[in-house]
Amino acid sequence: MSSAPGGERRHVSPYLLLALATLFWAGNIILGRAMRADIPPVAMAFWRWTIAFCVVMPFAFRRLVQHRQVLRRSWKLLAFMGGIGIASYNTLSYIALQSTTATNATLFNSLIPVLIVPIAWLVLRERITPLQALGVAISLVGVIVIVAKGNLAMLLGLSINGGDLLLLAAMVLWAFYTVALRFKPPELDTITFLAAIVLFGMPVLAVFYAIELASGAGFTLTPLSALTLAYYGTMPSVVAYLFFNRGVAMIGPQRAGIFIHLVPAYGVILSTLFLNEPPQAFHAVGIVLIAIGIWFTTSARFARPAGTDV
Repeated sequence: MSSAPGGERRHVSPYLLLALATLFWAGNIILGRAMRADIPPVAMAFWRWTIAFCVVMPFAFRRLVQHRQVLRRSWKLLAFMGGIGIASYNTLSYIALQSTTATNATLFNSLIPVLIVPIAWLVLRERITPLQALGVAISLVGVIVIVAKGNLAMLLGLSINGGDLLLLAAMVLWAFYTVALRFKPPELDTITFLAAIVLFGMPVLAVFYAIELASGAGFTLTPLSALTLAYYGTMPSVVAYLFFNRGVAMIGPQRAGIFIHLVPAYGVILSTLFLNEPPQAFHAVGIVLIAIGIWFTTSARFARPAGTDV
């Protein structure tokens, strides 16, 4: 957000923020799968958020002190969101990537917008319009086309393992996190709120990491692992969380959640750029369907106002 000439305030598009957030998360999934043999899963999550904490605290420390009464008043909410959004979601996702396939991971990530709808109804009593529901369905079909590579037999042949169940649990937690953003204390700006939930989530994550270390799991810090952790601790953690939290605040959880369906589309692009995997016709079909679904869900013609800012 910046000031325009004449003192007016200009907002960055929430759709741009959400599109960039999912881009950084797509990179996180690719790295998490690629580096699974080099960095243990809980270590990935622990050092990711330790680095992120070090990044945000210089900017947020003074405001955390100023709003300490808010932190005391809202500690249950902040502990809940830190526990599921910082500690549990990331840890379960990285553990799942040790055993599940990238195809299954993409498919389960795409369940988040679908899960947000009933959770938002249960918690916020927010109803989805028929055209918004159609948008979710269309974009989900686009995801399935990409995941199945245009081959229904491949989709029917997907197998479910323990990693998939952990990933499903992680997606449910992220859907709850997205809906719970509506209750963010209004006194906390986006970066202060992020610092607060990291502060509340790190003790839980430290317990998980201590258990992993006690089991004998460890890793050697190499230039590649250091660069990986540096990416984890900045782009998908600080930048993506700030963008996503702000996007949800501006347009609501249901309309924002649909952008998760961009993750497989970004996966295709990143695979083409970095893994030398050329795109196929089914990729184009899936990406077009995802774009149509997002348009139905977020267009002012079809979507009712998201309500007040949070």
